[in-house]
Amino acid sequence: MTEFLWGALAMAAWVAGLFFLRFWRVSGDRLFLFFFLAFWCLAANWIVLAAIPREGEPSHHAYWLRLLAFALILVGVVDKNRVEKNRVEKNRVEKNRGASQ
Repeated sequence: MTEFLWGALAMAAWVAGLFFLRFWRVSGDRLFLFFFLAFWCLAANWIVLAAIPREGEPSHHAYWLRLLAFALILVGVVDKNRVEKNRVEKNRVEKNRGASQ
């Protein structure tokens, strides 16, 4: 039963990644690209967990993919906020230049 649920989670993460890939292609926003990569890492994590026999080798190495996925989400959010902050600052500077002339 656990393997079935991991397969369902992998499929759901893969499909969610496809949606984010489409959003990235339409908008060009890098945040969607980071989310696409993160969800595909999560899908790979669940596939690896389902494929590893539970009695033998410990499966803690598979969780590095999950850590990578969450790190990608964090990097994407920080990147988005950095870009937005720079854009707001640039607009403020240009507005001040226009007012002083």
